[in-house]
Amino acid sequence: MLESLGSLIQRVADVVFMPWIVLVLLGTGAFLTIRLRFVQIVRLPEAMRTMVASQQEDAGGALTPFQAFATALAASIGTGNIAGVATAIVSGGPGALFWIWCYGFFATAIKFSEAVLGVTFRVVRGDTVSSGPMYYLRQGLKSPVLAGTYALVAAVAALTTTPFTQPNSVAVVLASEFAIPTWVSGIAIAVLTWLVIIGGVKSVGRAAEKLAPLKVGLYLIGGVVVIGYHIQHVPETLALVFREAFSLRAASGTAAGLGVLVAIRYGMARGVYANEAGYGTAAVAYGTARSRRPEQQGLNAVMEVFIISFVTSTISAMTILVSGVWQSGLTSTAVVAQAFNTAIPTVGGWIVAFCAFLFGYTTLIGWAYYGEQFFEYLLGTRVTTAYRWTYCLLIPFGAMARVDVVWAWGDLMNGLQVFPNVIGLLGLSGVVAMAARRR
Repeated sequence: MLESLGSLIQRVADVVFMPWIVLVLLGTGAFLTIRLRFVQIVRLPEAMRTMVASQQEDAGGALTPFQAFATALAASIGTGNIAGVATAIVSGGPGALFWIWCYGFFATAIKFSEAVLGVTFRVVRGDTVSSGPMYYLRQGLKSPVLAGTYALVAAVAALTTTPFTQPNSVAVVLASEFAIPTWVSGIAIAVLTWLVIIGGVKSVGRAAEKLAPLKVGLYLIGGVVVIGYHIQHVPETLALVFREAFSLRAASGTAAGLGVLVAIRYGMARGVYANEAGYGTAAVAYGTARSRRPEQQGLNAVMEVFIISFVTSTISAMTILVSGVWQSGLTSTAVVAQAFNTAIPTVGGWIVAFCAFLFGYTTLIGWAYYGEQFFEYLLGTRVTTAYRWTYCLLIPFGAMARVDVVWAWGDLMNGLQVFPNVIGLLGLSGVVAMAARRR
């Protein structure tokens, strides 16, 4: 029964992503890149400086600009950057990495737009901030129907994807490295998540600004060691990535000539899952910043996508490719742990396990706040406490679920929320273009 359900969900997710989500996101990203005059390249040096910008005391908002950036980064850099990328390479072949990079470039313009619109159309009441695509769809685009549709789909996605995908990947690697039962991992993660999200957005922001730099730094160091250990295989691996990105030979489980489509499907799906550009969640996080400059938060969003798509995702993919373990039969976080173990025996797996925990945990607390905003838009603040408890109670079930079903469902639900959000981004691109030109 579960196997047939998983296959059905996977088939529907495949139909949604190929070609619809791929065309919509690449087309939107290309349009915004041109409309914003290649803001992700022209203003990249400024974006690097903006990451540590100070708050503006007389500006409304709940978090400092850096806390808002860290919250968005914490929520985006989840196990999708480890397990999701690994799954893309194992299922879609080495060429999937090229499509992760390709989408990453255009995703910077999408996320810049989401952050700008999130700040521009947020609703501020003292320290209380309400933000997200539903507000720029309702107030900017003047479409309450699209706003409600987005909020409904995103609310269901937040409650039925993140509490499953993130603890699942953490539990997989903890079971493989330390033989910890998945249900034990699930309960521990649920308790730790509850301890943070019960305090609201400020508690989430404080945790994110401490944990986000730690997890990126540790994973970067470990990944560089692994790639350096296999440095002789890097040139041939890069050649393989570019060759397989456009290969017409048969991919695993496909007819001849469909290899390139499989690479695009998994590269795009996991690329979207890794950097979340197109989901609209950036508008929720960056809308909380104490800043009067929407473009400042937009530039933070550019750096967020750069770090995710060209640093952490690349490390995950390159480690399993240069070490050769992508063909070992393993998947998810377990294959990345094996890649690290080839260069750093035993300890490498521990590093991946710890990073997977940090990645999954910080994403859980970030997405808990996102879902909270979506449900409050639909049902008001009376549902907040019940939502937080439900969110945490689902985590142990996610830890014990089947990997393939979890990721297929995540692809499907997150993909559906792209459509109303993209309509808002395109319709309000003039507002974003004005912000992109401000200095």
